[in-house]
Amino acid sequence: MVRSRFLGTAIVGLIGAIIGSFSMMLYASTHFAGVAGPGNTPPAVSAAPLEEGGSDQARIVSAVKRVTPSVVALNVTVNGQQFVPPDPFSQFFGGPSRGQLRPYRARASGSGFVYSRDGLIVTNAHVVQFGRNSNVKIEAVFANGDRVPARLYAANPAADLALVKVDNYPKLPPPVEMGSSNQVQAGQWAIAIGEPFELQQSVSVGVVSGFNRTETAASEDGGIPRTFKGLLQTSAPINPGNSGGPLIDYNGRLIGVNQLTANPQAGAQGIGFAIPVDTVKQQVALLQAHPGQLNGPPTPYIGISMTAVDDNVRSQLNYHGTGVAIQGVYQGGPADQAGLQPGDVIQKINGKEVTSAQQVQDIIHNTKPGQTIRLDIWSAGVKKMAMVKVGTAPADFPVGQVAPQDENGP
Repeated sequence: MVRSRFLGTAIVGLIGAIIGSFSMMLYASTHFAGVAGPGNTPPAVSAAPLEEGGSDQARIVSAVKRVTPSVVALNVTVNGQQFVPPDPFSQFFGGPSRGQLRPYRARASGSGFVYSRDGLIVTNAHVVQFGRNSNVKIEAVFANGDRVPARLYAANPAADLALVKVDNYPKLPPPVEMGSSNQVQAGQWAIAIGEPFELQQSVSVGVVSGFNRTETAASEDGGIPRTFKGLLQTSAPINPGNSGGPLIDYNGRLIGVNQLTANPQAGAQGIGFAIPVDTVKQQVALLQAHPGQLNGPPTPYIGISMTAVDDNVRSQLNYHGTGVAIQGVYQGGPADQAGLQPGDVIQKINGKEVTSAQQVQDIIHNTKPGQTIRLDIWSAGVKKMAMVKVGTAPADFPVGQVAPQDENGP
């Protein structure tokens, strides 16, 4: 009797050992395939996985964990000269009658995020062009505490975007995943990550509040204020130092670059603005193609603002077809010289039908300045053709930015 029980126990133990060994082999084959060893290479640095499903809070936390390592603090130190005007009162007592240049040192800070695996970091132009006529030193501070020297790669003040580059940094975090402006909806979660008031890796949460906003920002170096159009509005708090940091959705995808906030002296609260992601992708591609240019790459344009042809536009224009309506014409620009007017509808470009402002932008931005495009136009009930010579956007022309409903153009 004892012998029989022992034999049964041994057989059960043997079967259990076999099943356990097989389970461990299966687990190891699926979970440790990337571990360094014979025939294997070390796993590449990648973003943290997102938590699928669950509550909004859980998804926001997951998105922050995924993106935060790729957010960078940028410290900018300026060594330059400052013009000091003469003191009219002191001149009566033998003081200097002319202004003087005096050395000065200043600091600024902002945010940025990793854009590519070769070390390019996206930020606002106003963050790194502070005192751009002086000797500027840029330091990138990563989430792990590493401080790495960086250099200004290219900038476009008209779009308030710039590329900063770090070279030969082996621990570079993965690039932030790009989203799409067409998928951004009013009321969806918006998460801002950055360095407000030099408080590294700060997170604020709000919603997407609106599209196609126009805001004027004072120049960082005392120059002429710039007006930016087509901005994304968010209730996620954006404070000094947040500039240049990413605005993401709860999937961890970029939906904008934090830029500025409404004037707090006017009592506005919860009104921040970001550059839409589609504009970021377009402008960064131009900056990559023009390294060293700090006043913006030459941007092809014809000088119009546009809007989609919807039922409201059809009713106003008494128009029943498709195309893209011209909202405004830049005085003296190529479209103005070709006779285009607000209320005209672009039906075709170079024989190809167009139905969105994005299509028009893509065609124009892929045309070299100096080349001519043919536009089929509907104008107050009359069809006509216009030959427009593509030009280069002047410094004060607002960079085209596309919103889901109301659209600006090149």
